[in-house]
Amino acid sequence: MRVHVVSDVHGNSRDLAAAGDGADALVCLGDLVLFLDYADHSRGIFPDLFGVANADALVELRTARRFDEARELGRRLWGELDRSGASREAVIESAVRRQYADLFAAFPTPTYATYGNVDMPRLWPEYAGPGTTVLDGQRVEIGGRVFGFVGGGLATPMKTPYEIGDEEYAAKVEALGEVDVLCTHIPPDVPELCYDTVARRFERGSAALLHAIRTTRPRYSLFGHVHQPLARRARIGSTECVNVGHFNATGTPYVLEW
Repeated sequence: MRVHVVSDVHGNSRDLAAAGDGADALVCLGDLVLFLDYADHSRGIFPDLFGVANADALVELRTARRFDEARELGRRLWGELDRSGASREAVIESAVRRQYADLFAAFPTPTYATYGNVDMPRLWPEYAGPGTTVLDGQRVEIGGRVFGFVGGGLATPMKTPYEIGDEEYAAKVEALGEVDVLCTHIPPDVPELCYDTVARRFERGSAALLHAIRTTRPRYSLFGHVHQPLARRARIGSTECVNVGHFNATGTPYVLEW
């Protein structure tokens, strides 16, 4: 059995169309939407709306952890858009819908997917075809192994669209019970798995995931979210924890075989 796993697609529909080649199934761990590409500030919803210069400024502020100033820049830009008569919610949703139309069309059959922190879950049922199974706090058997899926991220100063509280997230993890492969968007709360060496900050990992790994001992814990992690792999007891990679940048899936 061969399963390909991707995460942090961020608009890369071209490579996504080939991500399932040679695999029995594709697993996607979320973050389909590209709001702003930190490697190329000309790509994404934000520069399309506000220009590359403002995208440069926003990335600089966020990277320096000057979140209050970044939010003030965002408020000013969105305020100007509001005063033009456009609805920010409608503008964002329209842009996300265009990306989702391309991305979901690129998914092979079968695909098993969960949400990332920048995704908009309420839109997914409109775009997920019959070959795509969306799971969040749910289990599915693939090739005789049980895969458990938990989507979204935890609350951060970034306030991305699908951030939830620690208790709600922990409840979804607990609902899975024992699984062979634990599939999540965010990593367990292990410092070397959570630190982004380019953004120079810790992303939020989940203590509930770490507890589940220690107590239920899945074969694998697969995740994304941290684009340039200090460590891509770590072993916790008998569990191999793997950051499957920043698919937007690499265009290459992680391969799981048994």
